Amino acid sequence: MATDSLPLFHRYEGILRDPAVDFAAHQPLPDALRMANDARHAVYYAPFDHLNPKARLVLVGLSPGRAQALVALETARRELLSGSDDVTAAATAKHAASWSGPIRRNLVRMLDFLGVAARLDIASTAELWTTRTDLVHFSAALRYPVFVGAKNFNGAGVERSPFLLGQVDSYFAAECAHLTHAMFIPLGAAAQVACDRVVARGLIRPEQVLVGLPHPSGANAERVAYFLGQKTREALSAQTRPEPIDLARESALRLIAAWLP
Repeated sequence: MATDSLPLFHRYEGILRDPAVDFAAHQPLPDALRMANDARHAVYYAPFDHLNPKARLVLVGLSPGRAQALVALETARRELLSGSDDVTAAATAKHAASWSGPIRRNLVRMLDFLGVAARLDIASTAELWTTRTDLVHFSAALRYPVFVGAKNFNGAGVERSPFLLGQVDSYFAAECAHLTHAMFIPLGAAAQVACDRVVARGLIRPEQVLVGLPHPSGANAERVAYFLGQKTREALSAQTRPEPIDLARESALRLIAAWLP
């Protein structure tokens, strides 16, 4: 008997297809999409289910935020109502929403700087969102959007929360079991916690994880600029320590140079 590869997508397909439901009118999202919660956190469904087991690169974030969730939900609805099958709708929604906006531009700049595009034999890692989606899997420590009240969860304390670690084990760890030959790039402390957790469980090897890249958010612009060599050490503010960034850059360049995708 065939196994359903998108069980949650199918569970919520009715609301995805329903044009009467205005996703953006609810804070943080419609209550019908709530999957689970504890006393502090609430997890909502958005179509981030698609898995690319042939990916050579896995980009790991914290969790989709509300803006990304809305893009994914609205893209999935548009695809379904235009006649796309479920697999296509889920894949298109995830690619449209993953690392969208200015954060994607910073990420592409860092990956190209490290030589990832050259190792994948493409002109730029921007192609991972357009013509070469076959090479990448977009992931997150927490696959589905997590909120504290109406606010995006910021990652604080994920390693101390049994509820959130259960989400890591249920979804991220399950993905890793299908991605045993890919390079993982965690972006942010919570993503690193998730990668360390699956390494400890033996699901991926330590040498598959590229550690220490600055998070590509706009709020991290100075660290990204220094990582790329676009800002000198002397020009850094007191809030930015150059030594960890230097070490991360050197380690990442060595790892990518030795990588055989």
